Amino acid sequence: MSPLAQCCGIVMILVLLYFFRRQKKVHLHTEQAFFHLTCCALLCLCLDISSIIVIDRRDILSPYFVAFIAKFYITTLPLTVLFAMVYVCSDIYASNISTRKIKRLCLILGILTFATIFILPIQYHENSQGTVLYTEGPSVVATYISVALYMLFLVYHTAKNKHILNKRRIHAVWVWLLLWTIAACIQLFNNELLIVGYAGSLGIMIIYLSLENPEANIDRRTGLFNRNALLQYLQQLYGDRQNFSLLSLVLETSYVQNLNTDSQEQAHLEMINFVESVKNAYVFKNADEEIILIFHSKKDADAGKEMIDLRFEQGFGKDYSVIFRTSWIYIPESTIAQSEDELLAFLRYARQNLLKERRFCVVNQSVVEEMIQEKSMEELMIGAINRNAVEVYYQPIYSTREHRFTSAEALIRIRDEGGNLVPPGKFIPIAEKNGMILKLGKIVFRKVCQFIKENHTEQYGLHYIEVNLSVVQCAYDHLAADYINIMNAYHVDPKQINLEITESASSNAKKTLLDNMNILLDYGVSFSLDDFGTGQSNLNYIVDMPVSIVKFDRSMTQAYFENDKARYVMDAAMHMIHGMKLEIVSEGIETKEAFETMERLNIGYIQGYYFSKPLPQKEYLEFLKAHQND
Repeated sequence: MSPLAQCCGIVMILVLLYFFRRQKKVHLHTEQAFFHLTCCALLCLCLDISSIIVIDRRDILSPYFVAFIAKFYITTLPLTVLFAMVYVCSDIYASNISTRKIKRLCLILGILTFATIFILPIQYHENSQGTVLYTEGPSVVATYISVALYMLFLVYHTAKNKHILNKRRIHAVWVWLLLWTIAACIQLFNNELLIVGYAGSLGIMIIYLSLENPEANIDRRTGLFNRNALLQYLQQLYGDRQNFSLLSLVLETSYVQNLNTDSQEQAHLEMINFVESVKNAYVFKNADEEIILIFHSKKDADAGKEMIDLRFEQGFGKDYSVIFRTSWIYIPESTIAQSEDELLAFLRYARQNLLKERRFCVVNQSVVEEMIQEKSMEELMIGAINRNAVEVYYQPIYSTREHRFTSAEALIRIRDEGGNLVPPGKFIPIAEKNGMILKLGKIVFRKVCQFIKENHTEQYGLHYIEVNLSVVQCAYDHLAADYINIMNAYHVDPKQINLEITESASSNAKKTLLDNMNILLDYGVSFSLDDFGTGQSNLNYIVDMPVSIVKFDRSMTQAYFENDKARYVMDAAMHMIHGMKLEIVSEGIETKEAFETMERLNIGYIQGYYFSKPLPQKEYLEFLKAHQND
């Protein structure tokens, strides 16, 4: 009988092992389990050939030796299935403790199977032509039963855990088991076709090509481990409860002096090779411009960071003419996160928020708490929107010429689930950062328009309501169209709306802002420049922006009474603003003295706690009724 199929299987597995061992790997548990599974399959094929040889020569060999080889071969069949179980469980269980339990269970089953097969007798059968030899008897029956039971258990286990198991792994393992089962059935009824071993090697090759090819974890351009490898490795580290340190290197720009594209590419490759050579580091390409280094000790991470910093300052390429500008995120202790997903969320937060202001940031417990608070505030805002717990408060604005309240500033307020007001300073910066301010802004504007329509505010002597626009809203292309649609929906006269922009808003996305302003101005809306006197105070803003009102910030108003220099500056600003025929609103007026001083300086409008704090809609209307005839 020719063991041709087994020889083909051996060659196939040896080639596979050559490439598998040759490539660099992340040393994942699944990689180790696959290697052991492949070695078991190789042993099974070798013993299959050996058993054919010794059974064929059983007349001249010791019967004990023949029985030992024959039984040793058939024991490797159920053992291969048990190794497959360990391989699958390495992917199912993130915890190395759980995987070790499965390994112990498989070891116990393997020992029991091995002992049972060796204890039971085995027989050899030769067909009438004397051309086919195969084994049979209780030992072989025990083998078939154990293989069938282990296969069923493996199928059940993968099906039960399919929600957490790699879908491609399920597919590959099931294809392998199917090939093995078909081959076993064919061989059972056609004893001359010894193809079980070959089918097993073919299944191993399928698993390799589908899942365990080390090239699948390599970034083709750089040769570093890719994001897929990073995710698997982080999952394994957290599963093993192994502490580590992480460095994220973000390439911002590269400064090149008179180099062609090939030279730049060569410099980039040189930089990659250097980073990959950092001692005791696993290096991954996480995104186009981000490289992540993982160290198993903080000491190694600190040394690696210092080494990379020095080398990057030197430059790369010919004559060191390529300088890569980088930003760093350092996570010294992985224990700040409970899982790989949480760690990557912290990393993403730092990249999006902290690197805007600095080149190096450390993600420690305080940063984590900040992120958690921000996430909590985001959820609170979403909940407030869903519960219709976004409110508008109105702060009265007094006209010094008409001696009555002629307008108000609309201010957003939200309530938590307990009904308590959340300070605006806590949620507005976060809403501007994550873009939620666009939705909140539209809600506020819609409520203001509804307030104007339902209460006929003109009967209270109100000329307009001021509505704040955030920096994000000012840079929004469809601001004008959205707000005009809302005003049309509530049939609000655009003259009853005044939109407040800030100095910072007018400096960012200035063209978009001006386009929106011109559309709204043509429609009939007026504009104010809010918070004048803070940030980049510059009278050019007033010149450039088509505003009709300038609002002095509370800090600038108070400084007038506390600082002689501030008084001169404010006097000059008032003179220039009045000269441009613009109105002034003075915010933060809290005393009678301050009110009388601003009135004497010909400030047209006064706003502050001297008259009233911001009021809910109902209380504001009552306030207007009470002061209507003052």
